[in-house]
Amino acid sequence: MITEFIGMTAALSIFGVPRIVTVLLAAILMGTMVIQGRYWTWEKAAMVFCVLNLIYIPAAFMINPPVRQVLQGCLVPQLPPGGFTNELFFFLMANIGTTIAPWMIFFQQSAVVDKSLQEKDIAGGKVDTAIGAFFTVLVAAFCVILTGTLLPGQNIYDAASAAAKFMGISKQLGTFLAIGLFDAGFLGAICISLASSWAFGEVFGWAHSLNNKVKEAPWFYAYYFFGILLAGTVVLIPHAPLVLITLFVQVIAVTLLPAALVFLILLLNNEETMGKFKNTRFQNIANITIVTLIVLVSTLYGISALFPNILK
Repeated sequence: MITEFIGMTAALSIFGVPRIVTVLLAAILMGTMVIQGRYWTWEKAAMVFCVLNLIYIPAAFMINPPVRQVLQGCLVPQLPPGGFTNELFFFLMANIGTTIAPWMIFFQQSAVVDKSLQEKDIAGGKVDTAIGAFFTVLVAAFCVILTGTLLPGQNIYDAASAAAKFMGISKQLGTFLAIGLFDAGFLGAICISLASSWAFGEVFGWAHSLNNKVKEAPWFYAYYFFGILLAGTVVLIPHAPLVLITLFVQVIAVTLLPAALVFLILLLNNEETMGKFKNTRFQNIANITIVTLIVLVSTLYGISALFPNILK
């Protein structure tokens, strides 16, 4: 939640909007989306912000990127100068942690319940997830194309600094990137806040559904607004190391991810629970490969942190 508020405040700061104004604006929007008492209304509003997140795609086409170099970079990966370093593994883990975060598992599980989906909806749910995964990678790729084309070789510590530099090249592009950054932060915030509230509601036995009115699920909504207040307050602390917080949160997420995924795989292989939807051999191979790679990257990061010169 803190990292999402960091993204939103950084984005609007480009337009001169004070952090406290951004935090209040985001909190009001997030609160308005949940207190109406219907999951489907919330989801439709969230989908509007999902579509807005595609703004990076037309922005990339506006700069006429070198297609040959882009394809070569996609198909022939290269190590950055210095090769396998602690910094490289740190960024790899941060990248994985922000793409496959533990909270996403709990968010999707609870969203399925709130949507009242049944067995007949599983096939559609898989298609839904696949489409989301595809567009996640697509938007990330266009972000890389944008920065790699316009800011090659420059040190970019966060998306806000990239947007600010884009402003110096083209105000329109800088505006597009800033809007996308705010939108991404807002999308993450509304999903993470709900995932947390759903999880705590389930653990403590509270009523925990967006289909409940505030008076029907007071603790669910209380925790939701508490999370917003806490995250927004941290972002307003003067001189807080916001970029470092953002990166470390993602690294912590990826170190915790294998545990959640292992339990999920065990659940998916429990025939008594899953019945005919039990994992197939191919699904197990894919799942175990993903978990193994994450554990491997985490281990290499730990080794590189303890012994910085061992991988050189």
